[in-house]
Amino acid sequence: MEDPVPEQMRTAAGALLAALDEPARRRARHAFDDDAARRWLEYRPRPRPGVPLTDLDPAARKAAHRLLATALSPPAYAQAMAVVALEEVLDRAEGWRRGRHSGDYWVALFGDPTRDDRWGWRVEGHHLSVGMTVVDDQVSPAPLFLGANPATVRHAGRPVLRPLGPEEDLARELLDALGPAGRAAAIVAGAAPEDIISATRATAPGLIEPLGVPRGRLTPTGRALLDRLVALYLDRLPAELAAREAARLGGGELHFAWAGATGSGSRHYYRVQGDDLLIEYDNTADDGNHAHTVLRHPTSDFGADLLATHHTHHH
Repeated sequence: MEDPVPEQMRTAAGALLAALDEPARRRARHAFDDDAARRWLEYRPRPRPGVPLTDLDPAARKAAHRLLATALSPPAYAQAMAVVALEEVLDRAEGWRRGRHSGDYWVALFGDPTRDDRWGWRVEGHHLSVGMTVVDDQVSPAPLFLGANPATVRHAGRPVLRPLGPEEDLARELLDALGPAGRAAAIVAGAAPEDIISATRATAPGLIEPLGVPRGRLTPTGRALLDRLVALYLDRLPAELAAREAARLGGGELHFAWAGATGSGSRHYYRVQGDDLLIEYDNTADDGNHAHTVLRHPTSDFGADLLATHHTHHH
């Protein structure tokens, strides 16, 4: 039987620290109470807390990948690796001008995973941000961001690479199943926003208006498709964490909202909101070929709920 996810993370983080040389270790490690570094979220290509994979030797890079894999299901890990590989595709498409590269992904550790009861880690770069907070051997797995630029690489009219295709296709299937009245309630704007609304803020917004259509107003088919869409995002996590995240929803009302055109290949956006749940997707830049997706907990991102409980019990 596999170790529980928190123990897998602790073991993998310890192995990463052991694999880093001293200069890289100093760059990777931060105090857990350094909130500016720990509550960081950035999905644009720029410097960030931690050490980039390009500065690590092969053993340390592999240790960083093994740590990342403790937070993702096998399909989501494959999506993440496709996102990383797209750096080279995008750099070629841009004429090699910006020097994008697949090593420009950074790993950071917060606190001491070998002994602390509060610690965390993050692997992040352009279009990938996976941050985990571990408190008293419980994992808070949000925010979790995946993007893709280009969203679709085509040859002869067929997709060659489309890492976030399921997230778009299932939402379109849901939109089609709503019927005229349901679509009228779900489509909250004729134009999509420029980006996900939560952006890179350390604290996600509360309920975003308009809410769209509530799950309770959907047909049985619509409710099933909305549940599948939420599960698609939760299933980015290992099964143990995904099951706990599903239980956290507690049967609260979900709302689905869409903005932008409904035709394939056009600029569009959707979100799903519930009790302490925000899922956002946009494909708006580059004429609808540049996607962003995120799973957030507006009141408990970065382990805020676990930390509050910890402080109550220990202080």
